[in-house]
Amino acid sequence: MSRIGILPINIPAKVEVKSAPDNGLTVKGPGGTLSRTLPTGISVAIENNQVTVKRSSEEIRDRALHGLSRSLIANMIQGVTQGFKKELEVVGVGYRVSSDGQLLELTLGFSHNIIFQVPPEVKVKAVSEKGKSPLIILESADNQLLGMIAAKIRSLRKPEPYKGKGIRYRNETVRRKAGKAAATATAKP
Repeated sequence: MSRIGILPINIPAKVEVKSAPDNGLTVKGPGGTLSRTLPTGISVAIENNQVTVKRSSEEIRDRALHGLSRSLIANMIQGVTQGFKKELEVVGVGYRVSSDGQLLELTLGFSHNIIFQVPPEVKVKAVSEKGKSPLIILESADNQLLGMIAAKIRSLRKPEPYKGKGIRYRNETVRRKAGKAAATATAKP
């Protein structure tokens, strides 16, 4: 039995959860509306302000999707009530970020600036303070979309291991390597 999958999910007061045809689920709340199609073999029961996820068989695939489906539904409910937030830090001399509505303009040491279009479901804000690295703050009700957009922005200039320059998550630690100077200092005859 899935330890996560059998746990019921409490529905907060301002959230409305409805089953949709074709094994779908719609969650509506103050943060917006999210919908998802559940995999075959997984069903949902909504009663007494709780959502219970059930599986149809004990096959390996159904057991694997049981806990996953429960976690995705819990994230949908959390997303429409509290929302999700990711912060990206831009580290490097001359690296800059500015936002204009849903457009993000990044100066990352290339010969040209990068213009990144953020979907309307994600709120974006660029913060630049003197003496600190610029921040990109992303907020959304959809955790999956938020993670995908943050990963795409990070992939524009991943943090490199020698100087640590690039785009990284706010609390990410970058493993640093010693450069050539450290290698030649130890190789003296």
